[in-house]
Amino acid sequence: MTVLVTGGAGYIGSHMVLQLLDRGEKVVVLDNLSTGFRWAVPAGVPLVVGDFGDEDLVTELMTRHEFEAIIHFAAKIVVPDSVADPLGYYDNNTAKARVLLQCAVEAGIPHFIFSSTAAVYGEPKTTPVREEDETSPINPYGRSKLMVEWMLQDTAAAHPLTYVALRYFNVAGADPKGRTGQSTPNATHLIKVAVQSALGMRKGMDVFGVDYPTPDGSCVRDYIHVTDLVRAHVDALTHLRAGGKSWTCNVGYNKGYSVLEVIDTVKRISGADFDVRIVGRRPGDPAKIVASNERIRSLGWKPEHDNLDEIVRQALDWERGLAKRLAA
Repeated sequence: MTVLVTGGAGYIGSHMVLQLLDRGEKVVVLDNLSTGFRWAVPAGVPLVVGDFGDEDLVTELMTRHEFEAIIHFAAKIVVPDSVADPLGYYDNNTAKARVLLQCAVEAGIPHFIFSSTAAVYGEPKTTPVREEDETSPINPYGRSKLMVEWMLQDTAAAHPLTYVALRYFNVAGADPKGRTGQSTPNATHLIKVAVQSALGMRKGMDVFGVDYPTPDGSCVRDYIHVTDLVRAHVDALTHLRAGGKSWTCNVGYNKGYSVLEVIDTVKRISGADFDVRIVGRRPGDPAKIVASNERIRSLGWKPEHDNLDEIVRQALDWERGLAKRLAA
């Protein structure tokens, strides 16, 4: 049986493909390459260039391959962009996901793993936030993802499909073997921006607000290594294959770092200083969000890279290598 990975040429998706291959799984990638790269898909893995919302293409793809599961990463993910372009986010993240899900049901694909987000919680009333806590997203990005969770719940109740929705916290780092990493130009991930600033690829960086109700005034996030994140998908797939119930799980480390703490870590690990500009808050940013992770641990998941220094070091190594690749 084969696993379809949508967005498999992108940052997290390419790590997922490697993890599946390392386990001996058969994989097909569907990616429109808007933020992904052909070179990020390993040799021998079929890459179908197209949109996951293209019903004819997806139907043909599912007819041609016997998929056991879909792991769905493809999405728009930038919170401020979602505030500026809500309809674009609802179209890409929600409406197209409905098409993909419909095709999966019609093809009889039994398992679906969905890349959701901690943004579905909005401003959590408790820390760490638990899966059963209120979902009240404060930006279109979070709403677009929560709508897909609702669709999955309703679809699983009506059809023979089981799913796991994984609510990511802040994904960072790179493959420890140096095979892939965050490569999107102008990416907004904090650690990538800070690393590029340390390497002189950016003229410093902005911190969006230091007036939040946190110890140093900057936002606090739970930063999870991308390799630990994709292993959570493997554990979710194992759970579903064993007949496990549909579930929603946080994926994070149950601890947080502030923006300023992350910047200080990048400066210390890189040995470089760079300009840090304090500017106003961005729309849609919650002050603090940290994961409760007991539920994903109950599926056998155990962090192996829960170390901010390691995450930063690997991000630096990847960025240096990527610069050489692009210059070649």
